[in-house]
Amino acid sequence: MLLISVNPDNPQGRLITRIVDILAKGGVIAYPTDTQYGLGCDLGQKKAIEKIYRLKRRSLKIPFSVICADLTHISEYARVSNFAYRTLKRLLPGPFTFVLPGSRQMPQIMLSKRQECGIRVPKHSIALALVKALGRPLINTSARLPEQPSPTGANEVVELFGSQLDAVIDGGSVPGLPSTLVSLIDDDPIILRQGLGVF
Repeated sequence: MLLISVNPDNPQGRLITRIVDILAKGGVIAYPTDTQYGLGCDLGQKKAIEKIYRLKRRSLKIPFSVICADLTHISEYARVSNFAYRTLKRLLPGPFTFVLPGSRQMPQIMLSKRQECGIRVPKHSIALALVKALGRPLINTSARLPEQPSPTGANEVVELFGSQLDAVIDGGSVPGLPSTLVSLIDDDPIILRQGLGVF
């Protein structure tokens, strides 16, 4: 397991390239966001996604969210109505996860029974740099186990998951609180979980 320190304000390009290489080869990493440290992998790597389900002890019936780079990127993987577009434009990047109807580009493993998916654009330079360099969304789920508090630093993540990960990115401390989860299905906003974001 590699512990890689990356500047959270100005991520070093060579380090981002190194981490993206790990992701492209099917690696599973931990990385900081504007809310919590997340566990992630390349959306195109099914075995890596399955590994994260095992690490989290989570049912395959509960899909993870993904991190996209921007609104254009979101529209590739989800169906975005005019209402949803205006809402996303107003609140992203920021500490929100939005539930939207998935597009054909979204792998089935990432969709709920109702073909919906959760999408984030965090206000965090490292997470966004990774997604932009990878060219595909990054799986996003909190780097914690059920019934445990969320780590606020990379060392706590290492203690929890250690050698089970290919790399842990140390980007400093994070709030350790969840994003606000908002459904935008049928243009009817419903707050499913109140977190850091004020809707």
